[in-house]
Amino acid sequence: MTIALARPKLGVTLYSFTPYFHGRQYSFWELIRIVGERGLGPGLEVVGFQSIRGFPRLPDGFATQFRNAVQSAGLELSALGANADAGLHPDRLLDDDELEAYMLAQLETAHALGFPTVRVQYSVTPDLMERLLPHAERLDVVLGMEIHAPHSVHHPDMLALLERYEKLGSPHLGFIPDWGSSLTRVPPSMLATYRDLGLSDELLEHFEEQWKEFHRGPIVQNDDDQIAQLVRMAELGREFDGGDLAQNLLMQGVGLFGHQKPEDWKPFLPWAVHVHGKFYDIDADGNEPSIPHDIVLRDLVEAGYTRYISTEWEGWHWNTKDDPFDMVAKQQSLARRTLDSLVRS
Repeated sequence: MTIALARPKLGVTLYSFTPYFHGRQYSFWELIRIVGERGLGPGLEVVGFQSIRGFPRLPDGFATQFRNAVQSAGLELSALGANADAGLHPDRLLDDDELEAYMLAQLETAHALGFPTVRVQYSVTPDLMERLLPHAERLDVVLGMEIHAPHSVHHPDMLALLERYEKLGSPHLGFIPDWGSSLTRVPPSMLATYRDLGLSDELLEHFEEQWKEFHRGPIVQNDDDQIAQLVRMAELGREFDGGDLAQNLLMQGVGLFGHQKPEDWKPFLPWAVHVHGKFYDIDADGNEPSIPHDIVLRDLVEAGYTRYISTEWEGWHWNTKDDPFDMVAKQQSLARRTLDSLVRS
């Protein structure tokens, strides 16, 4: 018998529907409406620069229109995806003062729209996070550092940030685990798609074996480790003369699929303020073959996590056959089924 201490809430990020948005099949407002109609909320996550023209500046009347659309759809705001790109200039990186101002503008927009949590990225160092903390407290938003492949909880940057969080002890600081950091295998649909597109079985077999070799090896600790993996994958593509198509496959294998063990999230979960429920496939049995939901959801429940999990389908990078709305619905069905088994007493 399993007795649960908590139950996370489910929702979705509009990033899951990127092909529809970029292809102009649905507008931003239509996506919000359909998410509500199809019961894919109640949590709604939005990526600022992807979804809002001129972000972080808001068009006149946008905030009111947005709040009304969210309310009409029966949704609740979960997180706003901010951009912490320090490389905005081609010849130099932003200094801390510039990056602080850049992030502050996005925090103010999150507050204006009503988002409780803001996703930040690894360009925000522990020192900069501490500088942003008074702004977050004033605006009453929570800063969540996304831990995204190829980073993991073992990366020195994340460990340094955890140490700073423990020192500051503020509820306005936390992490956003992204399950793409903790795959157990290459998504089967990816291999099938690239095979259909013309890559040889030999190349695909060597790619999968190379990925497994990385998986068995030491965790990526720094940028040099990631570069070494990228170089090896590029060599593999040239070895089998796969061209640009092979390079797409091989680079995605490093940038999207992390090698952290799923159970290794545990030490960071007390600081989790939002979760990206990343997934790629749902098989015929209704399971995700690359991301063991029984483990990641069990550990969230046992950690007492009650905030949102945003379903984030990233299989659209190669899978153009399945409907993103259907894929999100299938993953949420898996999540609900798994959570039901965990909370049953």
